[in-house]
Amino acid sequence: MSHADPRSAVRPPPDPAMADIADYVIDYRIDSVEAYDTARYMLLDSLACAALAMDHPGCVRHLGPVVPGAVLPGGARVPFTGHELDPVQAAYNIGVQIRWLDFNDTWLAAEWGHPSDNLGAILAVADYLGRQAQLRGKPGPSVRDVLGHAIKAHEIQGCYALKNSFNRVGLDHVILVRLASSAVATAMLGGDKDQIIAAISHSWIDNGVLRTYRHAPNTGPRKSWAAGDACRRAVTHALNAIKGEVGYPSAISAPTWGFQEVAFEGQPFEFERAFGSYVMENILFKISYPAEFHAQTAVECAMRLHAQVGARIAAEGVDAVEQIVIHTQQAAMRIIDKTGPLANYADRDHCIQYMVAVPLLLGRLRAEDYGDAVAADPRIDALRERMRVEEEPRFTTDYYDPDKRYIGNAVQVFFKDGTQSERISIDYPVGHRRRRGEGIPLLMAKFEGALAAKLPEKQLSQLRALVAEPERLLAEPASGLLALLRA
Repeated sequence: MSHADPRSAVRPPPDPAMADIADYVIDYRIDSVEAYDTARYMLLDSLACAALAMDHPGCVRHLGPVVPGAVLPGGARVPFTGHELDPVQAAYNIGVQIRWLDFNDTWLAAEWGHPSDNLGAILAVADYLGRQAQLRGKPGPSVRDVLGHAIKAHEIQGCYALKNSFNRVGLDHVILVRLASSAVATAMLGGDKDQIIAAISHSWIDNGVLRTYRHAPNTGPRKSWAAGDACRRAVTHALNAIKGEVGYPSAISAPTWGFQEVAFEGQPFEFERAFGSYVMENILFKISYPAEFHAQTAVECAMRLHAQVGARIAAEGVDAVEQIVIHTQQAAMRIIDKTGPLANYADRDHCIQYMVAVPLLLGRLRAEDYGDAVAADPRIDALRERMRVEEEPRFTTDYYDPDKRYIGNAVQVFFKDGTQSERISIDYPVGHRRRRGEGIPLLMAKFEGALAAKLPEKQLSQLRALVAEPERLLAEPASGLLALLRA
Protein backbone atom coordinates (compact mmCIF):
# COMPACT_ATOMS: atom_id res chain seq x y z
CA MET A 1 0.00 0.00 0.00
CA SER A 2 1.01 3.62 -0.46
CA HIS A 3 2.28 5.50 2.56
CA ALA A 4 -0.57 7.94 1.89
CA ASP A 5 -3.12 5.17 2.52
CA PRO A 6 -4.39 5.80 6.06
CA ARG A 7 -4.85 2.02 6.52
CA SER A 8 -1.18 1.27 5.89
CA ALA A 9 0.99 0.53 8.92
CA VAL A 10 4.16 1.07 6.89
CA ARG A 11 6.16 3.76 8.67
CA PRO A 12 7.10 6.46 6.15
CA PRO A 13 10.34 8.43 6.06
CA PRO A 14 10.30 11.61 8.15
CA ASP A 15 8.39 14.54 6.75
CA PRO A 16 10.83 16.72 4.79
CA ALA A 17 9.97 19.74 6.95
CA MET A 18 11.25 17.88 10.02
CA ALA A 19 14.28 16.35 8.29
CA ASP A 20 15.32 19.76 6.97
CA ILE A 21 15.40 21.20 10.50
CA ALA A 22 17.51 18.29 11.76
CA ASP A 23 19.95 18.66 8.86
CA TYR A 24 20.24 22.39 9.48
CA VAL A 25 20.74 22.14 13.23
CA ILE A 26 23.42 19.44 12.97
CA ASP A 27 25.21 20.28 9.71
CA TYR A 28 24.93 24.00 8.99
CA ARG A 29 28.00 26.10 9.79
CA ILE A 30 27.31 29.74 10.62
CA ASP A 31 29.99 31.93 9.09
CA SER A 32 28.19 35.27 9.23
CA VAL A 33 30.01 37.81 11.39
CA GLU A 34 26.93 40.02 11.28
CA ALA A 35 24.77 37.20 12.61
CA TYR A 36 27.05 36.64 15.60
CA ASP A 37 27.37 40.37 16.28
CA THR A 38 23.60 40.78 16.15
CA ALA A 39 23.10 37.69 18.30
CA ARG A 40 25.41 39.16 20.93
CA TYR A 41 23.28 42.29 21.11
CA MET A 42 20.17 40.12 21.14
CA LEU A 43 21.46 38.31 24.21
CA LEU A 44 22.24 41.56 26.04
CA ASP A 45 18.88 43.02 25.07
CA SER A 46 17.08 39.91 26.31
CA LEU A 47 18.91 40.04 29.65
CA ALA A 48 17.84 43.69 29.95
CA CYS A 49 14.22 42.64 29.36
CA ALA A 50 14.54 39.95 32.03
CA ALA A 51 15.96 42.46 34.52
CA LEU A 52 13.24 45.01 33.85
CA ALA A 53 10.56 42.35 34.28
CA MET A 54 11.70 41.75 37.86
CA ASP A 55 10.06 45.05 38.86
CA HIS A 56 6.66 43.52 38.10
CA PRO A 57 5.05 41.31 40.76
CA GLY A 58 3.01 39.51 38.13
CA CYS A 59 6.22 38.21 36.58
CA VAL A 60 7.91 37.35 39.86
CA ARG A 61 4.93 35.23 40.91
CA HIS A 62 5.70 32.85 38.04
CA LEU A 63 9.32 32.33 39.03
CA GLY A 64 10.78 29.50 41.06
CA PRO A 65 10.04 25.76 41.24
CA VAL A 66 6.78 24.39 39.95
CA VAL A 67 5.87 23.43 43.53
CA PRO A 68 7.58 24.66 46.73
CA GLY A 69 10.79 22.80 47.43
CA ALA A 70 11.25 21.33 43.94
CA VAL A 71 14.71 22.85 43.55
CA LEU A 72 17.89 21.40 42.07
CA PRO A 73 21.11 22.59 43.72
CA GLY A 74 23.69 22.78 40.96
CA GLY A 75 20.94 23.04 38.37
CA ALA A 76 20.11 25.85 35.95
CA ARG A 77 20.03 29.32 37.46
CA VAL A 78 17.36 31.94 36.91
CA PRO A 79 18.88 35.43 36.37
CA PHE A 80 18.35 38.09 39.05
CA THR A 81 17.05 35.47 41.52
CA GLY A 82 18.52 32.80 43.77
CA HIS A 83 16.62 29.96 42.09
CA GLU A 84 18.43 26.80 40.96
CA LEU A 85 16.06 24.53 39.06
CA ASP A 86 15.88 21.58 36.73
CA PRO A 87 16.33 22.76 33.12
CA VAL A 88 12.66 22.25 32.26
CA GLN A 89 11.37 24.62 34.92
CA ALA A 90 14.34 26.97 34.49
CA ALA A 91 13.43 27.28 30.80
CA TYR A 92 9.95 28.38 31.84
CA ASN A 93 11.32 30.91 34.33
CA ILE A 94 13.81 32.51 31.94
CA GLY A 95 11.29 32.52 29.11
CA VAL A 96 8.78 34.32 31.33
CA GLN A 97 11.35 36.93 32.36
CA ILE A 98 12.46 37.73 28.81
CA ARG A 99 8.94 37.91 27.42
CA TRP A 100 7.01 39.51 30.26
CA LEU A 101 7.11 43.17 29.19
CA ASP A 102 6.74 42.61 25.42
CA PHE A 103 10.11 44.37 25.11
CA ASN A 104 12.30 41.69 23.49
CA ASP A 105 13.11 41.28 19.80
CA THR A 106 10.47 40.75 17.15
CA TRP A 107 9.94 39.11 13.76
CA LEU A 108 7.05 40.13 11.53
CA ALA A 109 5.83 38.38 8.40
CA ALA A 110 2.87 36.10 7.63
CA GLU A 111 3.27 35.04 11.26
CA TRP A 112 4.51 37.21 14.10
CA GLY A 113 6.71 36.35 17.02
CA HIS A 114 9.69 37.01 19.25
CA PRO A 115 12.58 34.66 18.41
CA SER A 116 14.59 35.57 21.50
CA ASP A 117 11.86 33.75 23.43
CA ASN A 118 13.93 30.66 22.59
CA LEU A 119 16.64 31.85 24.96
CA GLY A 120 14.50 30.52 27.80
CA ALA A 121 15.30 26.99 26.67
CA ILE A 122 18.81 27.70 25.38
CA LEU A 123 20.14 29.45 28.49
CA ALA A 124 18.56 26.94 30.87
CA VAL A 125 20.04 23.95 29.04
CA ALA A 126 23.40 25.68 28.60
CA ASP A 127 23.73 26.47 32.31
CA TYR A 128 22.62 22.99 33.32
CA LEU A 129 25.12 21.38 30.94
CA GLY A 130 27.87 23.76 32.02
CA ARG A 131 27.44 23.06 35.70
CA GLN A 132 27.31 19.33 35.08
CA ALA A 133 30.49 19.59 33.02
CA GLN A 134 32.21 21.52 35.81
CA LEU A 135 31.56 18.61 38.19
CA ARG A 136 33.45 16.37 35.78
CA GLY A 137 36.24 18.87 35.23
CA LYS A 138 35.26 19.45 31.61
CA PRO A 139 34.32 22.61 29.70
CA GLY A 140 30.67 23.40 29.17
CA PRO A 141 28.98 25.42 26.44
CA SER A 142 30.43 28.86 25.81
CA VAL A 143 28.52 32.06 25.16
CA ARG A 144 29.53 31.64 21.51
CA ASP A 145 27.85 28.22 21.55
CA VAL A 146 24.74 29.82 23.02
CA LEU A 147 24.71 32.43 20.27
CA GLY A 148 25.13 29.77 17.58
CA HIS A 149 22.13 27.88 18.91
CA ALA A 150 20.19 31.14 19.14
CA ILE A 151 20.96 32.00 15.52
CA LYS A 152 19.57 28.63 14.47
CA ALA A 153 16.50 28.92 16.69
CA HIS A 154 15.83 32.40 15.28
CA GLU A 155 16.20 31.02 11.77
CA ILE A 156 13.81 28.11 12.28
CA GLN A 157 11.12 30.24 13.90
CA GLY A 158 11.58 33.13 11.48
CA CYS A 159 11.68 31.12 8.25
CA TYR A 160 8.48 29.31 9.17
CA ALA A 161 6.90 32.68 9.95
CA LEU A 162 7.76 34.19 6.56
CA LYS A 163 5.08 32.34 4.61
CA ASN A 164 3.00 30.37 7.12
CA SER A 165 0.30 32.18 9.05
CA PHE A 166 -0.63 30.20 12.15
CA ASN A 167 -2.65 33.14 13.46
CA ARG A 168 -5.09 32.78 10.56
CA VAL A 169 -6.12 29.37 11.86
CA GLY A 170 -6.34 30.70 15.41
CA LEU A 171 -3.02 29.35 16.72
CA ASP A 172 -0.52 31.40 18.67
CA HIS A 173 2.99 32.03 17.39
CA VAL A 174 4.57 30.30 20.41
CA ILE A 175 4.03 27.07 18.46
CA LEU A 176 7.21 28.10 16.62
CA VAL A 177 9.09 28.77 19.85
CA ARG A 178 8.33 25.22 20.91
CA LEU A 179 9.40 23.89 17.50
CA ALA A 180 12.71 25.78 17.34
CA SER A 181 13.60 25.21 20.98
CA SER A 182 12.83 21.48 20.74
CA ALA A 183 15.29 21.19 17.87
CA VAL A 184 18.19 23.17 19.31
CA ALA A 185 17.76 21.90 22.89
CA THR A 186 17.97 18.31 21.61
CA ALA A 187 21.18 19.15 19.75
CA MET A 188 22.61 20.87 22.84
CA LEU A 189 21.95 17.73 24.88
CA GLY A 190 23.92 15.68 22.34
CA GLY A 191 21.07 14.45 20.21
CA ASP A 192 21.56 13.24 16.65
CA LYS A 193 19.33 13.90 13.66
CA ASP A 194 16.93 11.09 14.45
CA GLN A 195 16.51 12.34 18.00
CA ILE A 196 15.92 15.90 16.80
CA ILE A 197 13.25 14.63 14.41
CA ALA A 198 11.68 12.68 17.27
CA ALA A 199 11.59 15.76 19.50
CA ILE A 200 10.08 18.06 16.90
CA SER A 201 7.54 15.42 15.87
CA HIS A 202 6.25 15.56 19.44
CA SER A 203 6.22 19.34 19.21
CA TRP A 204 3.91 19.18 16.18
CA ILE A 205 1.72 16.53 17.83
CA ASP A 206 1.20 18.95 20.72
CA ASN A 207 -0.68 21.09 18.16
CA GLY A 208 -0.81 24.74 19.24
CA VAL A 209 -2.33 26.95 21.88
CA LEU A 210 -5.14 29.27 20.87
CA ARG A 211 -4.54 33.00 20.43
CA THR A 212 -7.57 33.73 22.62
CA TYR A 213 -5.49 35.50 25.27
CA ARG A 214 -4.01 37.96 22.76
CA HIS A 215 -7.25 39.39 21.44
CA ALA A 216 -10.27 41.34 22.61
CA PRO A 217 -12.39 40.62 24.53
CA ASN A 218 -10.11 38.09 26.29
CA THR A 219 -6.69 39.76 26.25
CA GLY A 220 -4.79 38.83 29.37
CA PRO A 221 -1.38 38.17 30.95
CA ARG A 222 -1.04 34.63 29.62
CA LYS A 223 0.58 36.26 26.58
CA SER A 224 3.47 37.17 28.89
CA TRP A 225 4.14 33.59 30.01
CA ALA A 226 3.06 31.61 26.95
CA ALA A 227 6.57 31.63 25.47
CA GLY A 228 8.04 30.38 28.73
CA ASP A 229 5.53 27.56 28.65
CA ALA A 230 6.63 26.71 25.09
CA CYS A 231 10.28 26.66 26.22
CA ARG A 232 9.40 24.35 29.12
CA ARG A 233 7.60 21.95 26.79
CA ALA A 234 10.47 22.05 24.31
CA VAL A 235 13.07 21.03 26.89
CA THR A 236 10.79 18.19 27.98
CA HIS A 237 10.63 16.93 24.40
CA ALA A 238 14.41 17.22 24.06
CA LEU A 239 15.12 15.29 27.26
CA ASN A 240 12.64 12.58 26.28
CA ALA A 241 14.18 12.24 22.83
CA ILE A 242 17.65 11.86 24.33
CA LYS A 243 16.31 9.06 26.53
CA GLY A 244 15.07 7.21 23.45
CA GLU A 245 11.43 8.24 23.14
CA VAL A 246 10.28 7.32 19.64
CA GLY A 247 9.20 9.93 17.14
CA TYR A 248 6.37 10.07 14.63
CA PRO A 249 7.73 10.51 11.09
CA SER A 250 4.57 11.87 9.44
CA ALA A 251 3.37 13.96 12.38
CA ILE A 252 2.90 16.86 9.97
CA SER A 253 1.58 15.18 6.83
CA ALA A 254 -0.35 12.10 7.98
CA PRO A 255 -3.81 11.96 6.39
CA THR A 256 -6.63 12.68 8.85
CA TRP A 257 -4.39 12.70 11.94
CA GLY A 258 -1.42 14.92 11.02
CA PHE A 259 -0.91 18.54 12.01
CA GLN A 260 -1.62 19.96 8.56
CA GLU A 261 -4.89 18.08 8.22
CA VAL A 262 -6.11 18.75 11.75
CA ALA A 263 -4.89 22.28 12.39
CA PHE A 264 -3.66 23.90 9.18
CA GLU A 265 -6.63 23.53 6.84
CA GLY A 266 -4.84 20.77 4.94
CA GLN A 267 -2.26 23.17 3.55
CA PRO A 268 1.44 22.25 3.28
CA PHE A 269 4.02 24.60 4.73
CA GLU A 270 5.60 27.16 2.39
CA PHE A 271 9.14 28.49 2.58
CA GLU A 272 10.63 31.63 1.09
CA ARG A 273 14.26 30.65 1.62
CA ALA A 274 16.51 27.88 2.89
CA PHE A 275 17.76 28.03 6.47
CA GLY A 276 20.84 30.20 6.98
CA SER A 277 21.32 33.26 9.20
CA TYR A 278 18.89 35.69 7.55
CA VAL A 279 16.53 36.06 10.50
CA MET A 280 19.15 37.01 13.07
CA GLU A 281 20.73 39.50 10.67
CA ASN A 282 17.36 41.17 10.09
CA ILE A 283 15.85 40.88 13.57
CA LEU A 284 13.90 43.84 14.93
CA PHE A 285 14.88 45.14 18.35
CA LYS A 286 12.41 46.82 20.67
CA ILE A 287 14.67 49.51 22.02
CA SER A 288 12.69 52.61 22.85
CA TYR A 289 9.23 51.44 23.87
CA PRO A 290 7.72 48.31 25.47
CA ALA A 291 4.98 48.20 22.88
CA GLU A 292 3.63 45.60 20.47
CA PHE A 293 5.92 45.96 17.47
CA HIS A 294 3.33 46.83 14.85
CA ALA A 295 2.82 50.09 16.80
CA GLN A 296 6.48 51.01 17.37
CA THR A 297 6.61 53.59 14.59
CA ALA A 298 3.18 54.90 15.59
CA VAL A 299 4.60 55.60 19.05
CA GLU A 300 7.59 57.36 17.46
CA CYS A 301 5.18 59.49 15.43
CA ALA A 302 3.19 60.38 18.54
CA MET A 303 6.36 61.28 20.41
CA ARG A 304 7.30 63.73 17.66
CA LEU A 305 3.85 65.30 17.89
CA HIS A 306 3.81 65.55 21.67
CA ALA A 307 5.34 69.01 21.96
CA GLN A 308 2.61 70.50 19.80
CA VAL A 309 -0.38 68.33 20.66
CA GLY A 310 0.32 67.74 24.35
CA ALA A 311 0.76 71.44 25.02
CA ARG A 312 -2.48 72.27 23.24
CA ILE A 313 -4.44 69.63 25.16
CA ALA A 314 -2.93 70.92 28.41
CA ALA A 315 -4.07 74.44 27.56
CA GLU A 316 -7.45 73.77 25.95
CA GLY A 317 -8.44 70.26 27.03
CA VAL A 318 -9.13 67.11 25.03
CA ASP A 319 -12.19 68.75 23.46
CA ALA A 320 -9.84 70.81 21.31
CA VAL A 321 -9.16 67.63 19.31
CA GLU A 322 -11.57 66.74 16.54
CA GLN A 323 -9.94 63.58 15.23
CA ILE A 324 -6.70 61.61 15.24
CA VAL A 325 -5.97 59.56 12.13
CA ILE A 326 -3.60 56.60 12.30
CA HIS A 327 -2.51 54.93 9.08
CA THR A 328 -0.97 51.50 9.59
CA GLN A 329 -0.35 48.06 8.10
CA GLN A 330 -3.05 45.44 7.67
CA ALA A 331 -1.46 43.22 10.34
CA ALA A 332 -1.75 45.95 12.96
CA MET A 333 -5.40 46.42 12.16
CA ARG A 334 -5.99 42.72 12.78
CA ILE A 335 -4.36 42.49 16.20
CA ILE A 336 -4.04 45.89 17.94
CA ASP A 337 -6.91 48.04 16.63
CA LYS A 338 -9.25 48.12 19.66
CA THR A 339 -12.22 50.16 20.79
CA GLY A 340 -14.08 50.16 24.08
CA PRO A 341 -12.86 49.56 27.64
CA LEU A 342 -9.42 48.00 28.14
CA ALA A 343 -9.41 45.55 31.01
CA ASN A 344 -5.78 45.28 32.05
CA TYR A 345 -2.09 45.84 31.30
CA ALA A 346 -2.10 43.15 28.61
CA ASP A 347 -5.11 44.71 26.90
CA ARG A 348 -3.48 48.15 26.81
CA ASP A 349 -0.08 47.14 25.44
CA HIS A 350 -1.87 45.53 22.50
CA CYS A 351 -4.02 48.56 21.62
CA ILE A 352 -2.56 50.95 19.04
CA GLN A 353 -4.93 53.72 20.13
CA TYR A 354 -3.71 53.51 23.73
CA MET A 355 -0.06 53.38 22.61
CA VAL A 356 -0.55 56.57 20.60
CA ALA A 357 -2.65 58.42 23.19
CA VAL A 358 -0.13 58.14 26.04
CA PRO A 359 2.86 59.68 24.21
CA LEU A 360 0.65 62.37 22.67
CA LEU A 361 -0.41 63.36 26.18
CA LEU A 362 2.63 62.58 28.31
CA GLY A 363 5.59 62.50 25.93
CA ARG A 364 6.60 58.98 27.00
CA LEU A 365 5.59 55.32 26.88
CA ARG A 366 6.97 53.14 29.69
CA ALA A 367 5.93 49.76 31.03
CA GLU A 368 4.23 51.35 34.01
CA ASP A 369 2.09 53.46 31.67
CA TYR A 370 0.00 50.36 30.95
CA GLY A 371 -0.94 50.07 34.63
CA ASP A 372 -4.24 51.04 36.17
CA ALA A 373 -2.94 54.29 37.69
CA VAL A 374 -2.00 55.86 34.35
CA ALA A 375 -4.94 54.28 32.52
CA ALA A 376 -7.30 56.02 34.94
CA ASP A 377 -6.48 59.36 33.28
CA PRO A 378 -9.78 60.11 31.48
CA ARG A 379 -7.98 61.98 28.71
CA ILE A 380 -6.52 58.74 27.36
CA ASP A 381 -9.87 57.14 26.57
CA ALA A 382 -11.19 60.49 25.38
CA LEU A 383 -8.41 60.60 22.80
CA ARG A 384 -8.95 56.94 21.87
CA GLU A 385 -12.58 57.72 21.09
CA ARG A 386 -11.42 60.37 18.60
CA MET A 387 -9.08 58.02 16.72
CA ARG A 388 -9.63 56.50 13.31
CA VAL A 389 -7.34 53.63 12.28
CA GLU A 390 -7.01 52.90 8.58
CA GLU A 391 -4.83 50.67 6.48
CA GLU A 392 -2.33 52.33 4.19
CA PRO A 393 -1.65 49.84 1.35
CA ARG A 394 1.97 50.97 0.95
CA PHE A 395 2.70 50.13 4.58
CA THR A 396 1.25 46.63 4.06
CA THR A 397 3.21 46.08 0.83
CA ASP A 398 6.48 47.20 2.41
CA TYR A 399 5.77 45.06 5.46
CA TYR A 400 5.85 41.89 3.36
CA ASP A 401 8.69 42.95 1.02
CA PRO A 402 11.66 40.67 1.93
CA ASP A 403 14.12 43.44 1.07
CA LYS A 404 12.40 45.97 3.32
CA ARG A 405 10.46 44.33 6.17
CA TYR A 406 9.18 47.78 7.11
CA ILE A 407 6.61 48.40 9.86
CA GLY A 408 5.24 51.79 8.84
CA ASN A 409 2.76 54.03 10.63
CA ALA A 410 1.60 57.62 10.24
CA VAL A 411 -0.22 59.85 12.72
CA GLN A 412 -1.98 63.20 12.22
CA VAL A 413 -4.11 65.23 14.65
CA PHE A 414 -6.99 67.43 13.53
CA PHE A 415 -8.36 70.18 15.81
CA LYS A 416 -11.88 71.56 16.05
CA ASP A 417 -10.79 75.04 14.99
CA GLY A 418 -9.86 73.66 11.57
CA THR A 419 -6.10 73.48 12.13
CA GLN A 420 -4.13 70.29 12.01
CA SER A 421 -0.76 68.92 12.99
CA GLU A 422 1.92 67.80 10.60
CA ARG A 423 1.35 64.26 9.31
CA ILE A 424 4.28 62.29 10.76
CA SER A 425 5.08 59.10 8.85
CA ILE A 426 7.85 56.63 9.74
CA ASP A 427 8.60 53.54 7.67
CA TYR A 428 10.74 51.55 10.10
CA PRO A 429 11.60 51.90 13.79
CA VAL A 430 14.91 52.45 15.51
CA GLY A 431 15.24 48.70 16.10
CA HIS A 432 15.26 47.93 12.35
CA ARG A 433 18.41 46.64 10.62
CA ARG A 434 18.59 49.87 8.58
CA ARG A 435 18.89 51.90 11.80
CA ARG A 436 21.46 49.71 13.59
CA GLY A 437 23.95 52.57 13.90
CA GLU A 438 21.37 54.65 15.72
CA GLY A 439 19.85 51.75 17.62
CA ILE A 440 22.79 49.85 19.13
CA PRO A 441 23.93 52.67 21.48
CA LEU A 442 20.33 52.92 22.70
CA LEU A 443 20.18 49.14 23.15
CA MET A 444 23.36 49.22 25.22
CA ALA A 445 21.95 52.03 27.35
CA LYS A 446 18.84 49.88 27.90
CA PHE A 447 21.09 47.00 28.99
CA GLU A 448 23.23 49.12 31.28
CA GLY A 449 20.30 50.82 32.97
CA ALA A 450 18.33 47.62 33.47
CA LEU A 451 21.17 45.60 34.98
CA ALA A 452 22.57 48.44 37.09
CA ALA A 453 19.32 48.39 39.05
CA LYS A 454 19.47 44.64 39.72
CA LEU A 455 23.06 43.56 40.44
CA PRO A 456 25.55 44.32 43.21
CA GLU A 457 28.33 46.66 42.12
CA LYS A 458 31.03 43.97 42.13
CA GLN A 459 29.09 41.71 39.78
CA LEU A 460 28.03 44.66 37.66
CA SER A 461 31.64 45.78 37.27
CA GLN A 462 32.71 42.27 36.21
CA LEU A 463 29.84 42.07 33.76
CA ARG A 464 30.64 45.45 32.24
CA ALA A 465 34.25 44.42 31.71
CA LEU A 466 33.16 41.16 30.08
CA VAL A 467 30.63 42.80 27.76
CA ALA A 468 33.16 45.47 26.74
CA GLU A 469 35.36 42.80 25.12
CA PRO A 470 33.22 40.88 22.61
CA GLU A 471 35.73 38.09 21.97
CA ARG A 472 36.18 37.53 25.68
CA LEU A 473 32.41 37.44 26.14
CA LEU A 474 32.02 34.84 23.39
CA ALA A 475 34.74 32.66 24.95
CA GLU A 476 33.19 32.88 28.42
CA PRO A 477 31.45 29.70 29.64
CA ALA A 478 27.70 30.24 29.57
CA SER A 479 27.59 29.10 33.20
CA GLY A 480 30.07 31.86 34.03
CA LEU A 481 27.76 34.47 32.54
CA LEU A 482 24.78 33.08 34.45
CA ALA A 483 26.83 33.18 37.66
CA LEU A 484 27.33 36.93 37.20
CA LEU A 485 23.57 37.41 36.94
CA ARG A 486 22.76 35.94 40.34
CA ALA A 487 20.81 38.23 42.64
